[in-house]
Amino acid sequence: MSRIAGVTITPKKQLTIALTDIYGVGRSRAKEVLLSVGVNERACLEDISEEQIHQIRECIEKQFKVEGDLRREVLGNIKRLKEIGSYRGTRHIKHLPLRGQKTKTNTRTVRGNRRQTMGSGRRALTKT
Repeated sequence: MSRIAGVTITPKKQLTIALTDIYGVGRSRAKEVLLSVGVNERACLEDISEEQIHQIRECIEKQFKVEGDLRREVLGNIKRLKEIGSYRGTRHIKHLPLRGQKTKTNTRTVRGNRRQTMGSGRRALTKT
């Protein structure tokens, strides 16, 4: 198994799919890297040489901001939005969608899977 940008890459997956395990590398960026290095995108990691793996590693680490650096930058951007009190920052603080989605129904992924359909919220009285 080989490590690229601190992530262990699965040797039996196709390279375009395997490189997407790295935070900041999607399908199109993986194809771009493999094209620039000159590796077949359908090849598996176990099918290519150590030199080609080294070239892929260098290409990704030099050209793109990935993994820890990218995560730190994204969290810094969110923190800045919260501090200046922008609309998006307040939506982050309240854990609500921030890109214009409706919130009456379809926000279960952000709010959590709350399904309150029955009852008024009062506890049932216990009989003594």
